[in-house]
Amino acid sequence: MEAAVMTVRTSISGLIASLGQSLLSLSFNLGGILAGTFVAIYFDVFTKAPLWALALFPGILSIRGVIGGLFSGRLSTGLHLGMIKPSYTQNTREFYLLFHAIITLTLVSSIVVGLGTSLFGVFIWKTSIIDSVSIITVVTSTMGLSILFISPITIAVSALSFRHGLDPDITIYPVISTVADILVTLCYILELNIFFSLSPLGSHLIGLTSLIFLSIVLYISFKDAKEEKFVKTIREFFSVLIIVTIIVNVTGSFLNEVRAVVGKKPEIYMVVYPALIDTVGDVGSIVGSTATTKLFLGTLKSSFFSIKQHLTKIGGAWMASILMFTLYSATSFFAKGTITSNALKFMMQLLATNLLAVSTMIIIAYTVAIFTYKRGWNPDNFVIPIESSLADSITTISLLIALNAIS
Repeated sequence: MEAAVMTVRTSISGLIASLGQSLLSLSFNLGGILAGTFVAIYFDVFTKAPLWALALFPGILSIRGVIGGLFSGRLSTGLHLGMIKPSYTQNTREFYLLFHAIITLTLVSSIVVGLGTSLFGVFIWKTSIIDSVSIITVVTSTMGLSILFISPITIAVSALSFRHGLDPDITIYPVISTVADILVTLCYILELNIFFSLSPLGSHLIGLTSLIFLSIVLYISFKDAKEEKFVKTIREFFSVLIIVTIIVNVTGSFLNEVRAVVGKKPEIYMVVYPALIDTVGDVGSIVGSTATTKLFLGTLKSSFFSIKQHLTKIGGAWMASILMFTLYSATSFFAKGTITSNALKFMMQLLATNLLAVSTMIIIAYTVAIFTYKRGWNPDNFVIPIESSLADSITTISLLIALNAIS
């Protein structure tokens, strides 16, 4: 009897701790509005630049999120396993190989995004070879500059979380994903200003930055080419990149039609829609990242049915997301300046969206963690990148279903 009572108390305590930390992490999604605000304020930069400047922006944010998810997942697991120290200097070999891989993957992904936009531009906007070079140069320079700001903050958040008794699996990615969006947006706006406003000097400066970035990556690649963990991270990321590319392309055309419906409701599209996507993705990251840590520690069996052993983390993250969705619904109507009789209905629509989207995301994140672990892959290289890429489509479709069901 006493053992049963202790088990219940431990579960409740774990649930409360998970809820508190998840709520703290998810609250940073409110700051994501800043990224959109910066784009709105400096929109004239995009209007004066060629069409590719605006078309490139979503790709930059997406690839930054994928790489940031990999970095966050590996950091949090490494801290739990003692393979990484909560410090930027005098860290372990494991940490530096991971950091070198992140730098390398950032350049490779930048080139892939740049080439993709260039190829698209050739058929749609009739871009020239010079434009293609400009696209690749700007995106690589932007991503290289962003590393200087985002990486130290990521490491600082992970170290502070770990030192203060917080779970880095819960705190790192939700916090960093929002901060990274803001910083990458600022970096991109700065790069565009330099490239177009200070021409031809600006284009030379951006080109020089890209060459420096390329030189650093070539040095790292030559130095770590025989390091198994470095090579494995690079190899597995390419698999992720292919999967993410397929996800984005397959769902893209369908989502445009769905957004056309959702966009007719300005209180959704202009205020809460981005926050909904971020929150659903963050819940997936919390569930997936905490699961991978347990798998490596041996406290969780590599079976989908072991999900019942993970209910405290899942419950805490899910409850926090429900509270955030409720806050978003209130924020939306306050932003419009009025609270109408539709407020309750709108809140019910968002809560229904939460039920559909979050439950789906939990299943996906947990399944990816179990599947990749059983295949002998590092689940941290897959879980957050894949689930964050799916967050857009899952949230949008769930929102459409909720709007039609509760009309």
